[in-house]
Amino acid sequence: MVEYRYELKYVISKPIAEMLKNQLAAVMELDRNSKSEKYSYDVRSLYFDDAFSTSLDEKRDGIQFRSKYRIRIYNYSSRTIKLECKHKDIDMTYKEEVLLPLAAAIAICEGRFYQITSKNSFLNKFLANAQVRQLRPSVIVDYRRTAFAHPVSKTRITFDEYIRSGKYNYDLFDKDIETVPVTKPDEIVLEVKCNDFIPAHITAILNSVPKLRQAISKFAYCREVK
Repeated sequence: MVEYRYELKYVISKPIAEMLKNQLAAVMELDRNSKSEKYSYDVRSLYFDDAFSTSLDEKRDGIQFRSKYRIRIYNYSSRTIKLECKHKDIDMTYKEEVLLPLAAAIAICEGRFYQITSKNSFLNKFLANAQVRQLRPSVIVDYRRTAFAHPVSKTRITFDEYIRSGKYNYDLFDKDIETVPVTKPDEIVLEVKCNDFIPAHITAILNSVPKLRQAISKFAYCREVK
């Protein structure tokens, strides 16, 4: 069953982000996979696109319903590897995902789709799509995330900083690849996600600070690095 979620994005300053983190920490839990109290984890995503840059153009053109595939790892480790497809419909999103063994992830990154066999329907859909559309790695996106969660409406608040593009190197598991910053040092991307509504006390905290809502796409930001 598809679970659509609301997703709103904002750009805020670092001082505002720290103020919000301190207040949210009193009413929300840090992500259970957090490395420390200072931040949760480092995220690396390798996005796929076709030769015509269809996914990038759909974002630029504001296509209402769009989707894109990525492989995601955490803290530059191969311990947890996810193949994901994020679907977006205006302010709502849903995500398909499957855990990948390292060998399968490497084969996908190298375009050896025919070597992978699976009983997972989502993975098989991706493999078919990848071969028909000739999907290939298009950009690596790195950032550091601090994530807070609340059980009501599966509310999730994240702060993403140090967003960097590895446009010219697709080695997903090399933590030392050269990357380029795509945001200013004092810019933080705030994402607010929930199933139905944000609890009132969390809404009050979020509304207590100035913030600018934007249709931010880390994928597009990082693809457009010259």
